[in-house]
Amino acid sequence: MAGKKKEVSLQTSVTNQEQWDEILATKGLTVVDVHQQWCGPCRAVVSHLRKIKNELGDDLLHFATAEADSIEALERYRGKCEPTFLFFGGGELVAVLRGANAPLLQRMILEELAKEKLVLEQESERRIVKDECVLDEEEEEQNELTEEQIPAPKSYTVAIIKPDAVAHGKANDIIMKIQDAGFEILAHEERAMTDLEAREFYKHKAAEACFEELVRFMSSGPSHVLVLSQVEGSGDVVPAWREFIGPADVEEAKREKPDCLRAQYGTQTLLDAVHGSEDGDHASRELAFFFPDFGTGSAAEQDGEEERVERTLALIRPDVARENREEILSRVHEAGFTVALRREVVLTEEQVRKFYVQHVEEDYFPALLQSMTSGPVLALALSRAGAVDHWRKILGPSDVNKAKEEEPDCLRVRFAVADEPVNRLHGSEDSEEAEREIGFFFPKQETLAVIKPDAMEDHREEILDEVRGAGFAVTRLKEMVLSREVAEEFYAEHRDKPFFSQIVEFMCRGPCMMLVLAKENAVEEWRAMMGPTDPEQAREMAPGSLRARFASDILRNSVHGSSSQQHAEEKIRLIFDTDVVSNGENDTSLSGGQALTICGSQASETQESTAIDQQD
Repeated sequence: MAGKKKEVSLQTSVTNQEQWDEILATKGLTVVDVHQQWCGPCRAVVSHLRKIKNELGDDLLHFATAEADSIEALERYRGKCEPTFLFFGGGELVAVLRGANAPLLQRMILEELAKEKLVLEQESERRIVKDECVLDEEEEEQNELTEEQIPAPKSYTVAIIKPDAVAHGKANDIIMKIQDAGFEILAHEERAMTDLEAREFYKHKAAEACFEELVRFMSSGPSHVLVLSQVEGSGDVVPAWREFIGPADVEEAKREKPDCLRAQYGTQTLLDAVHGSEDGDHASRELAFFFPDFGTGSAAEQDGEEERVERTLALIRPDVARENREEILSRVHEAGFTVALRREVVLTEEQVRKFYVQHVEEDYFPALLQSMTSGPVLALALSRAGAVDHWRKILGPSDVNKAKEEEPDCLRVRFAVADEPVNRLHGSEDSEEAEREIGFFFPKQETLAVIKPDAMEDHREEILDEVRGAGFAVTRLKEMVLSREVAEEFYAEHRDKPFFSQIVEFMCRGPCMMLVLAKENAVEEWRAMMGPTDPEQAREMAPGSLRARFASDILRNSVHGSSSQQHAEEKIRLIFDTDVVSNGENDTSLSGGQALTICGSQASETQESTAIDQQD
């Protein structure tokens, strides 16, 4: 079990200047994965780092991840999406590697570790380098490029290693071949698509005969989703990637291009191992679907200026939501938006006043208040390049009379009511307000997740990877063996149920992993990711869920999740904020800035069954 604990903490998470100073003071060679907070560290090389660490077992070799956004010393690395690895010895920079090139990274680690040992053991001179690719402002001014010298912007595409290749253990082989072919992996997450997500992603194929089969296949298990690019000036990555993966027909691929990925790893129609964006427009939409905060720098252009993928809040007020939601959602999809978050909620008067605080003194506010509290409001977080401006353009001017003259086809005109002073649809004013408003309707929550004894031995690492890959921040973590006293308190609400003794005994039989997960709608998101309590039901209703894949029966169902925000708060206090009695524990508490994050897109809601543990 000690070896597994070591794996969990393979890379030290560094999120502030004080921690950065501490990591530089560490004796030996420290390899730091510098990343942006929105996307998290480079997961494509983690398995290689773990292999190197386990094989060498060298106490002088250390791995860390560092958020450039929150560390003053890494300011010059902010806003750069290319994976960057910095090598430090004695607090000095001794080597730099860009790109997720695992073989090269491994070779550099071995070489730099050997050099650092010579410095420490024989007092050799340490060779210090300067990261020439990152210049400060003064250097930038001295080295400004002429218009002819400015390199063409990078292009991006989404690549998916599909469930068939993942299930056969081919994901790492494919990733290595992608890197060897010269593609750069700028983002990487492992995730299981839900049925609804698969339908949304492949909606352009809805009319095809194989659509239902395609949806079932893509939601049948985990995939690896990657953002790929090539070195600057090497052209459009989309056709290059499609050429590399080969024809969609596996038999044709084997005949015409035997060296392509589909020829090597595909087996039959649909089971063709990998996916590639069809063209630049599809790449932009798919990027927004899986990585809504990815700063593309090469996405859609409007009036000659580049747009970045962003989010905006759309509100469909109760009267429209009841009768016209499908028409509006259709317009949303036609406009290239991805619905990143969706929630239907009945607002109180207090909530409306808080949300529209700047409008409370306006003459129309009483009508607005009445409208917003008259029934369920449909709130959508929409994602695409230039989302704020694009959604406002579709809505049209807030003055309906003006809208009728200037934009007669806009949504506000389409759903306007005579003599009604309140617009029936809402859009954020700017990107800053959009994030504030999205936070209002989709607040960051904490929920308690438990990896149960039955899953700890064989599936712990897979579950932890999927937690991070789904965009959860792990803010607190504790491995512990529950005492009977704590287990009984944990399941106190089921004390009178016939299964109470059975589940208490099961939960005490071995180590559990207790995690506090933070995310927008964390409670519902985690429950959807777990799937129904009964694994048989899970395999029917949510075949890609954790319980469908890892659980054996209702009792041994692998994972636990709180059923509500109140439940989460109570159980988090029990496990982390009191002196609980256990047979052994290892508690790692992380501040908000230290959360272990990897960007991902949002899971959709799944109805839970009630069986042994209603909140489980």
